Amino acid sequence: MTMDMGQAATLLRSVGLRPTRQRQALARLMLARGPRHFSAEQLHDDARIAGVDVSLATIYNTLHQFNDAGLLRELVIESGRSYFDTNTSEHHHFYDEDTGSLSDIPAEAMVLNAFPDAPEGREICRVDVVVRVRSRSRPGKTTKD
Repeated sequence: MTMDMGQAATLLRSVGLRPTRQRQALARLMLARGPRHFSAEQLHDDARIAGVDVSLATIYNTLHQFNDAGLLRELVIESGRSYFDTNTSEHHHFYDEDTGSLSDIPAEAMVLNAFPDAPEGREICRVDVVVRVRSRSRPGKTTKD
């Protein structure tokens, strides 16, 4: 899907964000290739390659604004390691520990049949499952045959 600046501006306005030039450019970079997973640093590299002059701090701020507005989902894989997902539909993820890559698991492929009661006065709003995978032949790991 390609997105021009006008479409990016319309999208941003539809979620209550002011369509600044930088937000429009970042929205185009994030959404132009369809659903994908990326880190703030990867988006910063994409911006630099595309000639978009933006600091890493602005990237982080914009990603959190987009997350809060529902344009993306933040996935915290481990302390200090977050990815962002442009697919906001209900689904889960495989995280490849060897490559650091994420891939989608359709919601219907996971059977989740029991949840704990939410703390008093709270409700469960979303469940994110991250299934960690790695190569069977990973050094230092014995392989089961």
